[in-house]
Amino acid sequence: MSDSELKSAERPAVRYVTIDDNNTGQRIDNFLVTFLKGVPKGKIYNLLRKGEIRVNKKRTKPDYRLQNEDVVRIAPIVIAPESDKPVLSDRLKSEIESRIVYEDKGLIVVNKPSGLAVHGGSGLSFGLVEVIRQMRPLEKFIELVHRLDRDTSGLIMIAKKRAVLKELHTALREKEGVQKTYLALVYGSWPKRKLQVNAPLLKNELQSGERIVRVHTDGKESLTRFKLVRQFEGYSLVECEPVTGRTHQIRVHTLHAGYPIVGDEKYSPAESLKETKALGFKRLCLHATKLDIMLNGERMLFEAPLDKEWQTLMNEKLTGIFS
Repeated sequence: MSDSELKSAERPAVRYVTIDDNNTGQRIDNFLVTFLKGVPKGKIYNLLRKGEIRVNKKRTKPDYRLQNEDVVRIAPIVIAPESDKPVLSDRLKSEIESRIVYEDKGLIVVNKPSGLAVHGGSGLSFGLVEVIRQMRPLEKFIELVHRLDRDTSGLIMIAKKRAVLKELHTALREKEGVQKTYLALVYGSWPKRKLQVNAPLLKNELQSGERIVRVHTDGKESLTRFKLVRQFEGYSLVECEPVTGRTHQIRVHTLHAGYPIVGDEKYSPAESLKETKALGFKRLCLHATKLDIMLNGERMLFEAPLDKEWQTLMNEKLTGIFS
């Protein structure tokens, strides 16, 4: 092969993508971010502005919502090669496979372990969604329905169809059809009569890039319902139902009530953290234990018990239990 032929072979070609049900209704900028993995968002918007990405041979704006059978023309662009994907161990894939509590043609529900982020970014090469994509390479569509903090364990939904993602996003936005329930081990004796915290939350980003949330009158309306489950000497296990879905909502609302979550490096006092680490609690004790959803007119209930290590530590290291 001559030098000119080699260069021609290496040059990316124009691509045409026909939209199907998986992406119907999705904004084209969001579609391209997923389709052109490895390409910066700024580059994608630049291509749209220049008309190098077109729909049905016409220029389009970033907020255009794709329709079934639309043909998207994508100009030649270099995309990060497959070899740049993180190499994930078979052990990790096996663990996540064992933590799948439900799967059908449109939805996966996973009992995420504490310490695993839900997606890559901010210095992380991969997260749960990247693991699932490598575990299910034949699936054309794998996207998070919602998020959990990296150190929070428990149930999380991943959509395998665009229609499922849209339906669940609508339910979450309208606060109908999706109920999430968490368990949290907190410092102090949670009062039985303390049934809710209604306090606005304001999100700030520090110079370091770290996100911090606090109760503030300028914040967004936020409501969490609580129920005391078990009382220990100096600790409480509480059930938490977030009515709204703000960043760090449960963590900040328990702190605001005077009962921060055990193992919360961001919002718990240093002395309390030191005390529980000595007992063996080396994680954030917040767990998404139940998901109650309506999908395609059918009610679906998923449950995930606390990890055995957490249960063992509570039963062996904490005293004064009642149910």
